[in-house]
Amino acid sequence: MKFSLMFEAQMVDTSRANERKLFNDIVEQCVLADELGYDGIWAVEHTALTQYAHMSAPETFLAFVAGKTKKIRIGHGVVCLPPAMNHPVKVAERIATLDILSNGRVDFGMGKGGTQQESGTFGYDINDLAPQIDEMMYLIPKILKDGFVEHDGKYVKIPRRPIHPSPVQEPHPPLFMACTRTDSLVTAGSRGIGALVMGFGGREEIFEKNKIYRDSFRNRKIEDQVGFRPTEHLAALCPTVVLKDRVRARRLGVRAQRFLGESIRYWYAGGPQPIFLDENDATDDAAILARQREDFVAFLGEQKIPVTSEKIDQFQVNNDAYGDAEDCRRQVQGLVDAGADEIMFMINMGGISQDVMLESIRIIAEEVIPQIREYCRSESNPNRAAVGA
Repeated sequence: MKFSLMFEAQMVDTSRANERKLFNDIVEQCVLADELGYDGIWAVEHTALTQYAHMSAPETFLAFVAGKTKKIRIGHGVVCLPPAMNHPVKVAERIATLDILSNGRVDFGMGKGGTQQESGTFGYDINDLAPQIDEMMYLIPKILKDGFVEHDGKYVKIPRRPIHPSPVQEPHPPLFMACTRTDSLVTAGSRGIGALVMGFGGREEIFEKNKIYRDSFRNRKIEDQVGFRPTEHLAALCPTVVLKDRVRARRLGVRAQRFLGESIRYWYAGGPQPIFLDENDATDDAAILARQREDFVAFLGEQKIPVTSEKIDQFQVNNDAYGDAEDCRRQVQGLVDAGADEIMFMINMGGISQDVMLESIRIIAEEVIPQIREYCRSESNPNRAAVGA
């Protein structure tokens, strides 16, 4: 069982001073996580999504973190593969270099980005990207394995060239995809790569998505394999705030989730700008989320769009790890029981302060992870064999 941290560099205050502070803060969090025995960190890649995610150059961030840490794995969750955004040769060169400098600690996730705001920055219509991403996804692992490229594709044409350096991990680092929708889980499983499941859905959603992914992985065809290193691994996102003060942690967590959800809907669905409320504001964020959910479901109905978990899970306030260590253990155990191989704790959201994030990271390491590892080894865990305990 693996435990990691997920970073989007989300912020409320977008001033230059706060951007600098936030990036230095999350580096400090990564160093602490390394010292406390976490297994990995993941960094997203988003462009032009103010407040929601300022992590636009994860290759730079992860290289910096790799130099300050010793054991923790360094994960791209994910590299966006539109070739005008990240040319496949440059992606291969960067991944291999990072793998060398981190002494073989890289995990390599691939994807397309989530919004027209991002795609349009590089001259793309997001609806046209899927076949381009497929071409790059199959090409880059081949470059990493072979050390050269010669490619006459539909979207990229590259004359024969040697590509340096080669990664430490042979034939290439483990491969992953960001997965939210059912079809992306099928794609990840059928192509033999790991699934990074984003969202707030909790145990029931992970249970269903895990079944889809495992079935697709088990029934995959050799010719559909991406890369040369099959990776069966499902990582589940777990929004988290854990403090000794249970009431405060829950209040902060739900408030941060509301801000995050509003940020998502602003950029992904044209919703209103997110509203940040001070910690001492008496507004009931759970009630706001419930009303927003009702309004959004009504909108989906008017547009004849199916109401699926991935569209509304950001409104959920009971499938989370906000509270004390016991609340967190209960939620994480549910995700383990649902089939997750890895828990990606997301604490950097909605203006949560550095002292709260550091305390959460420490409590999780000292009072949650050891107990969950012991549970994974116990006879009472239904997935004991699956998690390798």
